[in-house]
Formats: sequence, C-alpha cells, structure tokens
Amino acid sequence: MEPVNVAIIYYSATGTVHALAQAAAEGAEKAGARVRLRKVAETAPAEAINTRPEWTQHLRDTAHVAEASHDDLAWADAVLFGTPSRFGNPASQLRAFIDTTGALWYQGKLADKVYSAFTASNTAHGGQESTLLALGNTFHHWGGIIVPPGYTDPIQFQSGNPYGTSHVAGDGPPGEVALQAARHQARRVVDTATVLKAGRAA
Repeated sequence: MEPVNVAIIYYSATGTVHALAQAAAEGAEKAGARVRLRKVAETAPAEAINTRPEWTQHLRDTAHVAEASHDDLAWADAVLFGTPSRFGNPASQLRAFIDTTGALWYQGKLADKVYSAFTASNTAHGGQESTLLALGNTFHHWGGIIVPPGYTDPIQFQSGNPYGTSHVAGDGPPGEVALQAARHQARRVVDTATVLKAGRAA
C-alpha cells in the first residue's frame, strides 16, 4: 500500500507553533508518512509585525517554507493544523486559509480525512483547549475523522492535554515534553490514517 499523505498546515508568528509543526513532521515521517509542511500566508500589516523583532526574525527564518494551498488539502489523507491561541480561538491567519476552502468542501474533497490540531498560548490558561475545540467545529463540518492524542502514550501524562499538543509560549520555546507530544500526536494520526487507507483499499 502507498504511504499515507500528511499535510501539516500551521501559522506561527514568532516560532513556537513552527517548532511544534516541525516536531509533528518528524513524528509523521518516522511513522512512514509522506509529509508536506506548510505555513499559511501572513496577513498582519507590516506596522504590527515590525513592533516585535522576534516576529520579523521568524518571517525571515521561515521564508523557505512553502505556503499552504488547496492542493495540499486535496492531496492529504490526514491534516494536522497548528495555530497560536488568539482570545481562545485559532489565529485569523489560519482561519483566513480555512475560510477559502468552501469549494473543496462542496465537492466532498475534505470529507473522510483524518484531522488533528495543536496550539500554543502565552499563558497556562490562555485558551489552548478552546482553540483546539474551535478547530474541531470545522472538522465536523468537513465530515472529518478527528484523532486527538488522548492519553495514549506516557508523554501525554506529562504534557497533560488530551485535545492536542499545546505549549505555554510565555515559558519559552517548546521543550522536549511538548516536542515529544507533537511527535506522538502525529504518529497517532498516521497510524489511524494508515488503517483507514488499508481498509478502503481492501
């Protein structure tokens, strides 16, 4: 059987979610998937970006990362979305991309895929769970198969979030617990998508 195709589509302003996305890509590749790591377009105005040196630096550092397209979604058997939490919701940059997918949804090209999500917030109670649950609303509308990490690996009892990998950005860059959790989540997504793909082929 062909390997599963996994798209990891994320938005990151200063690099935290990017680091989680890279770890997820590592986990998916190690599980045998073909992976596309894609960022969504930056829509914030330059005057906002320029107020934070780490934001402008991250844009320079990730200039080589391809931007997400509808083709990435159509290609994928499974998709992991990553976003910072913005007032308990996904960042507008990721929502802007999602909001362009109506034609794919209408054609049924987003249904029956595996979906999962990861996030970061500045504080420990900064909306991580509500952000992941908000993305779940979209997956329901698409007819997706939502695969959370749950407590399916010892690392989950350290990271503590069964909804999806999350990190408190105010504590600094993601440490090994968060990165391992992202790798585990991606492996779980790949394993589930692989079983589904094999079942459909049988």
